[in-house]
This record gives sequence, structure tokens and C-alpha cells, in this order.
Amino acid sequence: MLLDDNLPINKNYLLKQDRTLSFSGMTWQDYEKFNETEYLGYRTSFLDGIITLMSPSQNHETIKDFMFLLVVTYCDAFDLDYYPTGSTTFKDENQQVGKEPDTSFCFDNLKEVPDLAIEVVFSSGGVDDLKKYKRLGVKEVWFWLDNQLEIYVLVDSNYQKQKYSFNLVKVNDKLLTKYIAQALAGNPRILKKSFCAEIN
Repeated sequence: MLLDDNLPINKNYLLKQDRTLSFSGMTWQDYEKFNETEYLGYRTSFLDGIITLMSPSQNHETIKDFMFLLVVTYCDAFDLDYYPTGSTTFKDENQQVGKEPDTSFCFDNLKEVPDLAIEVVFSSGGVDDLKKYKRLGVKEVWFWLDNQLEIYVLVDSNYQKQKYSFNLVKVNDKLLTKYIAQALAGNPRILKKSFCAEIN
């Protein structure tokens, strides 16, 4: 059953808004099929019989890539070993969950589940996706939502909103928001240099 069909036609709108489709009453086998070639270009998630497809906009991808750049800049500044796992599909049939983050990282060594997942939200998802990440066991999740960065850390089996990152301990939500908010209009190279100077 189609729950949400938000497929804009205006090309200028497409640059700024994500395209989403959701289907309910689906099986794990249906989810596996959705991950095949028919839906290339969509990020696919699954939770308890609901499949959600999201096609990211240009703005979405610009912000996501800039957030990736900030994480790498931090790791280089503090000699923190990092392993980018991108938008890998993380899934667990027993938990009836599957999720592709916008981008993700393991730190210190490569793991089956990332230490940090990053989500950019323009039209769908948001903190509701924490239910998926909790089942997968992701320790920390960042959301860029309504021009603010929100940091959630898994504490005693529940996510708590935090000011500081668990994995990148010298940065907080305000500092990250300050730089990410400039991603669409600023020069990434200059912003990166300024960020690096501020955290050192």
C-alpha cells in the first residue's frame, strides 16, 4: 500500500527537496527485492513491514558530503583512525530492520555496524529513524534537521540527545551547526580550513 507519494515536477523544487515513497504491508523478501536494480538511486529502509524509499536532492547531497568532510577533517587533526562506510545497507532480518545512512563511519577499526551514522533530513525520516538505528546498535547518530545539527548517543539501550559527540569528543552541536549551515552558500575549502583552525 502506498503511504506517501511526494514526487515534485518542478525542476527547481527537485534541487531542494528529496523524493520519498513508502509502502506498508511488505515482507523482508519484498525489501530485498527493492534493493535490486529497479530502485537504484534510492536509499531504502525497512522497519516492521514498512519500506521507505528516498531519492536525495542536490541540496541533500551537498550537505551530506560537507558533513563527511568535517568528520574527516577532525580525524586528520587528532590522528583518529577512521573507516568511511558511506551509505552501506545495514540490516538485520531477525530485528526486521534495514537502513542506509546518508554517510557513516567506523573509528579505530572496521566493524559490522558503524560507530557514527549521519542523516540529512529535508522531507522524510528524522528522529523517527532512531528506531531503526537502535535495532542495528549504532552508537551515535547525527541529524541535520531544520538547519540544526542534533546529536543522539545510545545510552543504556536508549538514545539521548547530547551537546557533544561521543566519537568526536572535541566538537559539539553548536560548532557543527555553525559550519554545516554555510555548506550550501560557502566555499567548502575555506570552511574546512576555518573549522580545522577552530578545533585545534
